[in-house]
Amino acid sequence: MQKNPTRSYVIRTVLFMGGYVAIMVALIFGAFDDIRAPGSYVLALAVTAPVVGQLWAVLSLMRHADEYVAGTVVRPFIVGATLAIAVFTGWGFLTEFAGVAAAPAWLIYPLLWFFYGIATPVVNTSRS
Repeated sequence: MQKNPTRSYVIRTVLFMGGYVAIMVALIFGAFDDIRAPGSYVLALAVTAPVVGQLWAVLSLMRHADEYVAGTVVRPFIVGATLAIAVFTGWGFLTEFAGVAAAPAWLIYPLLWFFYGIATPVVNTSRS
């Protein structure tokens, strides 16, 4: 077990999301407006990397934390991920079969955390 898994999680999340915010702020202010391939591919990977890093931070917390902390994180994460995948899959089928506008694929990440936030108080107060 790590010395303090929660502290490690917080540090990792702050660092990864700090990098993400820095790139997104640069995008918002036009720093990459004239970017072309292959630079656009590198930019897409650069934005993706901190998201993957933050997910790794959460999974690492689940693995190294004590049973109570891990339990309070794992169950809502599973519910959040399941709901995000279900909603996104349903939306994909609506796009295919009903002509509904397509949703950007990156929305699955904020959708995961949206459902995680909703699931946390429900799952962690249930008796199951």
